[in-house]
Amino acid sequence: MKNLRLGVIGLGNMGKFHADYLVQNKVARCTLTALASSSLEKLGRYPDVRHFTTGEELISSGTVDAVLIATPHYSHTTLGIAAFEAGLHVLVEKPISVHKADAERLMAAATRSGGVFAAMFQLRTEPRYQKLKKLIEAGELGEIVRVNWIITDWFRTESYYASGGWRATWRGEGGGALLNQCPHQIDLMHWLCGTPRRVRGFCQFGRYHDIEVEDNVTVFFEFDSGATGLFVTSTGEAPGTNRFEIAGTRGRVVLENGRLCFTRNESDMRTFSKAASSGFAKPEVWNIDIPSDNASNQHAAVVENFVEAILDGAALLAPGSDGLRSVEFANAALYSTWTDQTVTLPLDGALYEAALEEKIANSTHQKRVAAPSMVTDFAQSFIR
Repeated sequence: MKNLRLGVIGLGNMGKFHADYLVQNKVARCTLTALASSSLEKLGRYPDVRHFTTGEELISSGTVDAVLIATPHYSHTTLGIAAFEAGLHVLVEKPISVHKADAERLMAAATRSGGVFAAMFQLRTEPRYQKLKKLIEAGELGEIVRVNWIITDWFRTESYYASGGWRATWRGEGGGALLNQCPHQIDLMHWLCGTPRRVRGFCQFGRYHDIEVEDNVTVFFEFDSGATGLFVTSTGEAPGTNRFEIAGTRGRVVLENGRLCFTRNESDMRTFSKAASSGFAKPEVWNIDIPSDNASNQHAAVVENFVEAILDGAALLAPGSDGLRSVEFANAALYSTWTDQTVTLPLDGALYEAALEEKIANSTHQKRVAAPSMVTDFAQSFIR
Protein backbone atom coordinates (compact mmCIF):
# COMPACT_ATOMS: atom_id res chain seq x y z
CA MET A 1 0.00 0.00 0.00
CA LYS A 2 1.44 3.38 -1.06
CA ASN A 3 -1.50 5.59 -0.12
CA LEU A 4 -3.94 5.24 2.78
CA ARG A 5 -7.67 5.54 2.12
CA LEU A 6 -9.13 7.19 5.22
CA GLY A 7 -12.75 7.60 6.27
CA VAL A 8 -14.04 10.02 8.91
CA ILE A 9 -17.03 8.94 10.97
CA GLY A 10 -18.97 11.85 12.47
CA LEU A 11 -19.24 15.43 11.22
CA GLY A 12 -19.77 17.36 14.42
CA ASN A 13 -17.29 20.07 15.40
CA MET A 14 -14.30 17.71 15.50
CA GLY A 15 -15.24 15.54 12.55
CA LYS A 16 -15.77 18.56 10.33
CA PHE A 17 -12.44 19.99 11.45
CA HIS A 18 -10.66 16.78 10.48
CA ALA A 19 -12.50 16.46 7.18
CA ASP A 20 -11.64 20.03 6.19
CA TYR A 21 -7.86 19.62 6.38
CA LEU A 22 -7.96 16.07 4.99
CA VAL A 23 -9.95 17.08 1.91
CA GLN A 24 -7.28 19.72 1.30
CA ASN A 25 -4.64 16.94 1.20
CA LYS A 26 -2.78 18.32 4.21
CA VAL A 27 -1.56 14.82 5.17
CA ALA A 28 0.94 13.12 2.87
CA ARG A 29 0.06 9.70 1.41
CA CYS A 30 -3.48 9.93 2.80
CA THR A 31 -6.70 10.46 0.86
CA LEU A 32 -10.08 11.19 2.41
CA THR A 33 -12.29 8.73 0.54
CA ALA A 34 -15.42 8.46 2.69
CA LEU A 35 -17.49 10.28 5.29
CA ALA A 36 -20.28 9.09 7.55
CA SER A 37 -22.87 11.34 9.15
CA SER A 38 -26.57 11.26 9.88
CA SER A 39 -26.76 14.80 8.43
CA LEU A 40 -27.18 14.86 4.64
CA GLU A 41 -26.58 18.61 4.77
CA LYS A 42 -23.16 18.16 6.36
CA LEU A 43 -22.24 15.39 3.94
CA GLY A 44 -23.20 17.62 1.03
CA ARG A 45 -20.34 19.97 1.83
CA TYR A 46 -17.91 17.29 0.63
CA PRO A 47 -19.10 16.28 -2.86
CA ASP A 48 -15.92 14.49 -3.92
CA VAL A 49 -15.97 11.65 -1.37
CA ARG A 50 -18.30 8.72 -0.75
CA HIS A 51 -21.15 9.42 1.67
CA PHE A 52 -22.65 7.08 4.25
CA THR A 53 -25.34 7.76 6.82
CA THR A 54 -23.93 5.42 9.45
CA GLY A 55 -20.45 4.50 10.58
CA GLU A 56 -21.24 0.83 10.19
CA GLU A 57 -22.04 1.34 6.49
CA LEU A 58 -18.75 3.13 5.92
CA ILE A 59 -16.80 0.45 7.78
CA SER A 60 -18.23 -2.37 5.65
CA SER A 61 -18.10 -0.45 2.35
CA GLY A 62 -14.63 -1.47 1.22
CA THR A 63 -13.82 2.17 0.43
CA VAL A 64 -11.33 2.74 3.27
CA ASP A 65 -8.25 1.19 4.85
CA ALA A 66 -8.63 3.09 8.12
CA VAL A 67 -11.13 5.24 10.00
CA LEU A 68 -10.95 8.32 12.19
CA ILE A 69 -13.82 8.15 14.68
CA ALA A 70 -15.15 11.53 15.82
CA THR A 71 -18.62 10.66 17.12
CA PRO A 72 -20.24 11.05 20.56
CA HIS A 73 -18.24 9.19 23.19
CA TYR A 74 -20.03 5.89 23.70
CA SER A 75 -19.83 4.96 20.02
CA HIS A 76 -16.03 5.30 20.03
CA THR A 77 -15.97 1.79 21.48
CA THR A 78 -18.64 0.12 19.32
CA LEU A 79 -17.45 1.68 16.07
CA GLY A 80 -13.81 1.03 16.91
CA ILE A 81 -14.50 -2.65 17.58
CA ALA A 82 -16.53 -2.94 14.35
CA ALA A 83 -13.69 -1.34 12.38
CA PHE A 84 -11.06 -3.67 13.83
CA GLU A 85 -13.28 -6.69 13.13
CA ALA A 86 -13.53 -5.48 9.51
CA GLY A 87 -9.74 -5.45 9.24
CA LEU A 88 -9.34 -1.67 9.36
CA HIS A 89 -6.89 0.53 11.25
CA VAL A 90 -8.39 2.92 13.79
CA LEU A 91 -7.68 6.44 15.06
CA VAL A 92 -10.08 7.53 17.81
CA GLU A 93 -10.85 11.00 19.07
CA LYS A 94 -10.62 11.55 22.82
CA PRO A 95 -11.68 9.90 25.00
CA ILE A 96 -11.09 6.47 23.47
CA SER A 97 -14.06 5.24 25.53
CA VAL A 98 -16.35 6.54 28.25
CA HIS A 99 -15.17 4.08 30.88
CA LYS A 100 -12.33 1.68 31.55
CA ALA A 101 -14.27 -1.51 30.83
CA ASP A 102 -15.17 -0.26 27.34
CA ALA A 103 -11.60 0.93 26.77
CA GLU A 104 -10.36 -2.55 27.59
CA ARG A 105 -12.87 -4.07 25.14
CA LEU A 106 -11.64 -1.74 22.42
CA MET A 107 -7.99 -2.52 23.18
CA ALA A 108 -8.72 -6.26 23.09
CA ALA A 109 -10.32 -5.88 19.64
CA ALA A 110 -7.24 -4.00 18.44
CA THR A 111 -4.97 -6.77 19.72
CA ARG A 112 -7.04 -9.49 18.06
CA SER A 113 -7.06 -7.68 14.71
CA GLY A 114 -3.40 -6.68 14.64
CA GLY A 115 -4.46 -3.31 13.24
CA VAL A 116 -2.86 0.00 14.12
CA PHE A 117 -4.69 1.71 16.99
CA ALA A 118 -3.99 5.38 17.69
CA ALA A 119 -5.56 8.11 19.82
CA MET A 120 -6.00 11.76 18.86
CA PHE A 121 -3.80 13.23 21.60
CA GLN A 122 -2.56 16.08 19.45
CA LEU A 123 -1.00 18.07 22.30
CA ARG A 124 1.83 15.54 22.32
CA THR A 125 2.98 17.21 19.09
CA GLU A 126 3.38 20.61 20.78
CA PRO A 127 7.04 21.68 21.18
CA ARG A 128 6.52 22.94 24.74
CA TYR A 129 5.36 19.53 25.96
CA GLN A 130 8.01 17.71 23.98
CA LYS A 131 10.70 19.93 25.53
CA LEU A 132 9.24 19.36 28.97
CA LYS A 133 9.35 15.60 28.40
CA LYS A 134 13.01 15.83 27.38
CA LEU A 135 13.81 17.80 30.55
CA ILE A 136 12.21 15.15 32.72
CA GLU A 137 13.73 12.19 30.89
CA ALA A 138 17.19 13.78 30.97
CA GLY A 139 16.93 14.11 34.76
CA GLU A 140 17.09 17.91 34.71
CA LEU A 141 14.24 18.12 37.23
CA GLY A 142 15.61 15.34 39.39
CA GLU A 143 12.98 13.21 41.08
CA ILE A 144 9.46 14.61 40.68
CA VAL A 145 7.93 15.50 44.03
CA ARG A 146 4.80 17.50 43.10
CA VAL A 147 2.55 18.01 40.07
CA ASN A 148 -0.12 20.73 39.85
CA TRP A 149 -2.34 21.59 36.89
CA ILE A 150 -4.99 24.26 37.26
CA ILE A 151 -6.86 24.47 33.97
CA THR A 152 -10.08 26.36 34.50
CA ASP A 153 -10.18 28.35 31.26
CA TRP A 154 -12.63 25.95 29.59
CA PHE A 155 -15.54 28.37 30.05
CA ARG A 156 -18.70 27.08 28.36
CA THR A 157 -22.13 28.71 28.23
CA GLU A 158 -25.58 27.17 28.60
CA SER A 159 -25.87 27.48 24.82
CA TYR A 160 -22.92 25.12 24.39
CA TYR A 161 -24.51 22.40 26.50
CA ALA A 162 -27.90 22.85 24.82
CA SER A 163 -26.38 22.43 21.35
CA GLY A 164 -26.68 18.63 21.40
CA GLY A 165 -28.99 16.19 23.12
CA TRP A 166 -26.07 13.91 23.99
CA ARG A 167 -23.99 16.59 25.67
CA ALA A 168 -23.49 16.69 29.45
CA THR A 169 -25.63 13.64 30.21
CA TRP A 170 -24.63 10.33 31.75
CA ARG A 171 -26.45 8.46 28.99
CA GLY A 172 -25.16 10.51 26.06
CA GLU A 173 -21.68 11.66 27.05
CA GLY A 174 -20.82 9.66 30.15
CA GLY A 175 -19.29 12.64 31.93
CA GLY A 176 -18.48 16.31 31.69
CA ALA A 177 -15.26 18.29 31.93
CA LEU A 178 -13.13 15.23 32.71
CA LEU A 179 -14.40 13.28 29.70
CA ASN A 180 -14.82 16.12 27.22
CA GLN A 181 -12.49 19.05 27.88
CA CYS A 182 -9.63 17.52 29.87
CA PRO A 183 -8.56 14.15 28.41
CA HIS A 184 -5.60 15.89 26.72
CA GLN A 185 -4.28 17.40 29.95
CA ILE A 186 -4.83 14.17 31.88
CA ASP A 187 -3.02 12.31 29.11
CA LEU A 188 -0.10 14.74 29.24
CA MET A 189 0.23 14.37 33.02
CA HIS A 190 0.52 10.60 32.59
CA TRP A 191 2.81 10.91 29.55
CA LEU A 192 5.16 13.22 31.43
CA CYS A 193 4.93 12.08 35.03
CA GLY A 194 3.58 8.53 35.05
CA THR A 195 0.43 6.97 36.48
CA PRO A 196 -0.71 7.83 40.02
CA ARG A 197 -1.50 5.08 42.47
CA ARG A 198 -4.18 6.82 44.58
CA VAL A 199 -6.88 9.31 43.52
CA ARG A 200 -9.28 11.40 45.62
CA GLY A 201 -11.85 13.35 43.67
CA PHE A 202 -14.10 16.23 44.65
CA CYS A 203 -16.40 16.73 41.65
CA GLN A 204 -19.37 19.08 41.56
CA PHE A 205 -22.21 18.26 39.20
CA GLY A 206 -24.13 21.03 37.47
CA ARG A 207 -22.70 23.69 39.77
CA TYR A 208 -22.55 26.34 37.05
CA HIS A 209 -24.84 24.91 34.36
CA ASP A 210 -28.16 23.13 33.98
CA ILE A 211 -26.48 19.74 33.46
CA GLU A 212 -26.17 16.49 35.42
CA VAL A 213 -22.46 15.83 34.93
CA GLU A 214 -19.34 17.43 36.41
CA ASP A 215 -18.50 21.05 35.54
CA ASN A 216 -16.22 21.80 38.49
CA VAL A 217 -13.49 19.39 39.60
CA THR A 218 -10.67 19.13 42.14
CA VAL A 219 -8.61 15.92 42.22
CA PHE A 220 -5.79 15.03 44.59
CA PHE A 221 -3.50 12.15 43.66
CA GLU A 222 -0.38 10.36 44.82
CA PHE A 223 2.31 8.34 43.03
CA ASP A 224 4.13 5.23 44.24
CA SER A 225 7.22 7.42 44.74
CA GLY A 226 5.37 9.56 47.27
CA ALA A 227 5.06 12.48 44.86
CA THR A 228 1.70 14.21 45.11
CA GLY A 229 -0.48 16.04 42.64
CA LEU A 230 -3.45 18.33 42.20
CA PHE A 231 -5.69 18.68 39.14
CA VAL A 232 -8.31 21.43 39.06
CA THR A 233 -10.66 22.14 36.18
CA SER A 234 -13.95 23.87 35.45
CA THR A 235 -16.21 24.90 32.57
CA GLY A 236 -17.91 27.55 34.64
CA GLU A 237 -15.05 29.76 35.82
CA ALA A 238 -14.13 32.97 34.00
CA PRO A 239 -11.59 34.24 33.17
CA GLY A 240 -9.98 31.02 34.34
CA THR A 241 -6.38 29.88 34.68
CA ASN A 242 -4.08 27.50 32.84
CA ARG A 243 -0.97 26.82 34.92
CA PHE A 244 0.98 23.56 34.81
CA GLU A 245 3.71 23.19 37.43
CA ILE A 246 6.08 20.30 38.09
CA ALA A 247 8.45 20.45 41.06
CA GLY A 248 11.44 18.14 41.30
CA THR A 249 14.44 17.80 43.53
CA ARG A 250 16.56 19.71 40.96
CA GLY A 251 14.11 22.55 40.31
CA ARG A 252 10.67 23.61 39.14
CA VAL A 253 9.16 24.10 35.72
CA VAL A 254 6.05 26.20 35.07
CA LEU A 255 4.05 26.39 31.86
CA GLU A 256 1.71 29.39 31.83
CA ASN A 257 0.65 31.99 29.29
CA GLY A 258 2.55 30.12 26.60
CA ARG A 259 5.87 30.43 28.47
CA LEU A 260 7.92 27.51 29.72
CA CYS A 261 9.98 28.70 32.71
CA PHE A 262 12.55 26.47 34.40
CA THR A 263 13.95 27.45 37.81
CA ARG A 264 16.92 25.10 38.23
CA ASN A 265 18.57 24.32 41.54
CA GLU A 266 22.35 24.44 41.44
CA SER A 267 22.31 21.23 43.48
CA ASP A 268 19.72 18.61 44.38
CA MET A 269 17.60 19.96 47.24
CA ARG A 270 18.01 16.79 49.31
CA THR A 271 21.80 16.81 48.96
CA PHE A 272 21.89 20.52 49.78
CA SER A 273 19.68 20.06 52.84
CA LYS A 274 21.94 17.37 54.31
CA ALA A 275 25.11 19.38 53.76
CA ALA A 276 23.93 22.89 54.74
CA SER A 277 25.07 24.36 58.05
CA SER A 278 22.38 27.05 58.13
CA GLY A 279 18.78 26.23 58.87
CA PHE A 280 17.47 28.82 56.40
CA ALA A 281 19.84 28.34 53.47
CA LYS A 282 18.49 27.52 50.01
CA PRO A 283 20.18 26.20 46.88
CA GLU A 284 21.24 28.81 44.36
CA VAL A 285 19.00 28.82 41.29
CA TRP A 286 19.18 29.61 37.59
CA ASN A 287 16.07 31.06 35.93
CA ILE A 288 15.73 29.80 32.38
CA ASP A 289 13.04 30.72 29.84
CA ILE A 290 12.69 27.90 27.33
CA PRO A 291 11.40 29.16 23.97
CA SER A 292 8.72 27.21 22.08
CA ASP A 293 6.22 27.80 19.29
CA ASN A 294 2.82 26.26 18.69
CA ALA A 295 2.70 23.28 16.35
CA SER A 296 1.38 24.39 12.98
CA ASN A 297 -1.30 21.68 12.68
CA GLN A 298 -1.44 19.40 15.70
CA HIS A 299 -4.19 17.11 14.43
CA ALA A 300 -2.74 16.64 10.96
CA ALA A 301 0.58 15.71 12.60
CA VAL A 302 -1.13 12.91 14.55
CA VAL A 303 -2.85 11.64 11.39
CA GLU A 304 0.45 11.79 9.50
CA ASN A 305 2.09 9.71 12.23
CA PHE A 306 -0.86 7.27 12.04
CA VAL A 307 -0.29 6.93 8.29
CA GLU A 308 3.43 6.37 8.79
CA ALA A 309 2.71 3.67 11.38
CA ILE A 310 0.47 1.84 8.89
CA LEU A 311 2.59 2.29 5.76
CA ASP A 312 6.10 2.28 7.24
CA GLY A 313 5.81 0.60 10.63
CA ALA A 314 6.72 3.82 12.46
CA ALA A 315 6.22 4.09 16.21
CA LEU A 316 2.98 5.78 17.22
CA LEU A 317 3.21 9.14 18.94
CA ALA A 318 -0.06 8.42 20.76
CA PRO A 319 -0.86 4.69 20.90
CA GLY A 320 -4.54 4.00 21.45
CA SER A 321 -3.71 1.92 24.51
CA ASP A 322 -2.39 5.07 26.20
CA GLY A 323 -5.95 6.40 26.12
CA LEU A 324 -6.87 3.95 28.86
CA ARG A 325 -4.91 5.98 31.41
CA SER A 326 -6.83 9.24 30.98
CA VAL A 327 -10.15 7.35 30.98
CA GLU A 328 -9.21 5.48 34.16
CA PHE A 329 -8.12 8.68 35.94
CA ALA A 330 -11.38 10.44 35.03
CA ASN A 331 -13.42 7.43 36.12
CA ALA A 332 -11.50 7.22 39.40
CA ALA A 333 -12.12 10.90 40.17
CA LEU A 334 -15.86 10.47 39.60
CA TYR A 335 -16.09 7.18 41.50
CA SER A 336 -14.14 8.67 44.40
CA THR A 337 -16.64 11.53 44.55
CA TRP A 338 -19.66 9.21 44.38
CA THR A 339 -18.33 6.95 47.15
CA ASP A 340 -16.60 9.68 49.20
CA GLN A 341 -13.48 7.52 49.28
CA THR A 342 -9.93 7.45 47.94
CA VAL A 343 -9.58 5.13 44.95
CA THR A 344 -6.50 2.96 44.48
CA LEU A 345 -5.47 2.29 40.88
CA PRO A 346 -5.85 0.14 38.90
CA LEU A 347 -9.57 0.88 39.05
CA ASP A 348 -12.03 -2.00 38.89
CA GLY A 349 -13.55 -1.28 35.47
CA ALA A 350 -16.60 -3.48 35.99
CA LEU A 351 -17.38 -1.79 39.30
CA TYR A 352 -17.24 1.65 37.69
CA GLU A 353 -19.33 0.52 34.72
CA ALA A 354 -22.05 -0.69 37.09
CA ALA A 355 -21.98 2.61 39.00
CA LEU A 356 -22.29 4.59 35.76
CA GLU A 357 -25.18 2.42 34.58
CA GLU A 358 -26.91 3.14 37.89
CA LYS A 359 -26.46 6.88 37.30
CA ILE A 360 -28.04 6.48 33.87
CA ALA A 361 -30.93 4.39 35.15
CA ASN A 362 -31.72 6.81 37.98
CA SER A 363 -31.31 10.03 35.99
CA THR A 364 -34.24 12.44 36.25
CA HIS A 365 -32.55 15.39 34.58
CA GLN A 366 -34.56 17.08 31.84
CA LYS A 367 -32.13 17.88 29.06
CA ARG A 368 -32.71 21.19 27.28
CA VAL A 369 -31.83 21.16 23.58
CA ALA A 370 -31.68 24.31 21.45
CA ALA A 371 -30.36 25.24 18.04
CA PRO A 372 -26.58 24.67 17.79
CA SER A 373 -24.55 27.63 18.93
CA MET A 374 -22.39 29.52 16.47
CA VAL A 375 -18.78 28.36 16.63
CA THR A 376 -16.72 31.36 15.58
CA ASP A 377 -13.22 30.07 16.34
CA PHE A 378 -13.48 26.44 17.35
CA ALA A 379 -9.77 25.81 16.74
CA GLN A 380 -8.81 28.11 19.63
CA SER A 381 -10.06 25.46 22.05
CA PHE A 382 -7.23 23.16 20.93
CA ILE A 383 -4.39 25.38 22.19
CA ARG A 384 -3.77 24.57 25.84
